[in-house]
Amino acid sequence: MSALAANSAPILEVSNVTQRFGNFTALNNVSVAFQTGQLTAIIGPNGAGKSTFFNVASGAFAPTAGSIKFQGRDITGTPQHGFARIGIAKSFQITNVFKQLSAHENVRVSAQMRETKFELLRARASYQSLTEKADALLERVGLAALGNKQAGDLAHGQQRALEIAMALASEPVLLLMDEPTAGMSPEETGVMMRLITTLSLERTVVLVEHKMKLVMGLCERLIVLHHGEFLAEGTPEQIRNNAEVRRVYLGET
Repeated sequence: MSALAANSAPILEVSNVTQRFGNFTALNNVSVAFQTGQLTAIIGPNGAGKSTFFNVASGAFAPTAGSIKFQGRDITGTPQHGFARIGIAKSFQITNVFKQLSAHENVRVSAQMRETKFELLRARASYQSLTEKADALLERVGLAALGNKQAGDLAHGQQRALEIAMALASEPVLLLMDEPTAGMSPEETGVMMRLITTLSLERTVVLVEHKMKLVMGLCERLIVLHHGEFLAEGTPEQIRNNAEVRRVYLGET
């Protein structure tokens, strides 16, 4: 647990959230509070409502009912682009990078969009601080040697790391990650898990994941969803020994 966790006030509170799409209820009256400084995973089998929860928590969807508070402030219905400005960044399951730009340009543009007005006639040299920030972030995620490489030519795991560097450009206090190891090889998965562990020492990190074994040795707290409803929460050990979780998640009777 990081030193940040000394502050026991929740950084994010999702209260009685319901999300409907027509007649389909993807989330039903879900309430979860995330403590500052903790590394938490939202888990559950396919169809549990994890991705919908991620989209609601990250501002992509305004909930049909319920509320979301960030650092005690009600942010329900805040436009998605406003989340980065208040300290929330996200990394999607499907990589979202500018593939025609270099890795360095991807991060620099992300930093530029958050720190300055976009001025077409401004000389690139005047963005020295942004260039240095991009260099530092690429090093942070293990891509320092690949800054000049076109993003589309990076391996899948490297593209995911690049997206994290882009997210970190906004200097978030809360990082939301949707299945960060999706499509990765075992080696890439190991690299990503180590990166997530390091990042969680500096900020609150929430993962959405369906691989229970992957997060058991990584996260301090697990929250289990099932059929769009809250099922259980606790430490990895508590979740591992929860009979209801074993029944619905592992198919045990």
